[in-house]
Amino acid sequence: MLILYALMLAAMLQQTAAETDPADVSEIDAVSCRLDVPGYMRFAMAIDGEEQLARTRGWKKIASPNSFIAEYDLPKPITVAGSYSTRRIAFTGDAILAVLDVADPAIVARAEKIDNSMSAQPMIDAMVASGKVTRAQAEAKFPFRKFLGERIMTDVTEPAGKDGYGSHMVVARTISNVTTHPGKTLYGCAYRFDMLDKDGTSL
Repeated sequence: MLILYALMLAAMLQQTAAETDPADVSEIDAVSCRLDVPGYMRFAMAIDGEEQLARTRGWKKIASPNSFIAEYDLPKPITVAGSYSTRRIAFTGDAILAVLDVADPAIVARAEKIDNSMSAQPMIDAMVASGKVTRAQAEAKFPFRKFLGERIMTDVTEPAGKDGYGSHMVVARTISNVTTHPGKTLYGCAYRFDMLDKDGTSL
C-alpha cells in the first residue's frame, strides 16, 4: 500500500512539475495558503532535498524544542496575516507555519474567523457550575490554554478511475499554539493529501 501511495504521489508531482518550480515559490505564499497541494509538496520536498532551497535562500535551521517541528530562521522578516512580522518559520508533516510573537492565538484567529476547537472554557464552566470550585480555582487548573483551529480554503476530491485510485486534497488555514513554544502563535497553512480507493475511502 505504501508503494502505491508513493507511486501515485510521484505521478501527481510529475504532472505539476512544469507548472510549479519550487525555486519560484515564496514562503509567504505557502503560509498564506496560495498554493495547491501538489505545488506545496514539491516546494516542501525541495527545502532540504536535491534543490537545497533552505541553503540557497539563506535559511538557518535551528534546534527545535518540539521533535515534530522543523524550524528555520530567515535572513529577513516576512509579514503574514496582514501585519504580523517574523523571521521564524516551521514545517510539520503537512503544514508550513509562521511563528508569531503573539501570546494569545485568539487575537489572530478572530480576524480569520477561526474558532478554537480545543477551548477549555466549557470544562471550566462545568466545573464552576458544579459548585465544587470557584472560577479562579477552575481556571488555575488550566495554566496552558490550548488553541487549535482551522478554516478550509479548498477541498478537492478526484474520484478513482476504473482501474486506479482517487485523491482528496485539502488546503486549510491553521492557527494553534504548543507548550514547547510559550508566548507564540503558530499561523500557517496545511496541505493535505489522501489516496482514495474505488469506493472513495481513504487508504
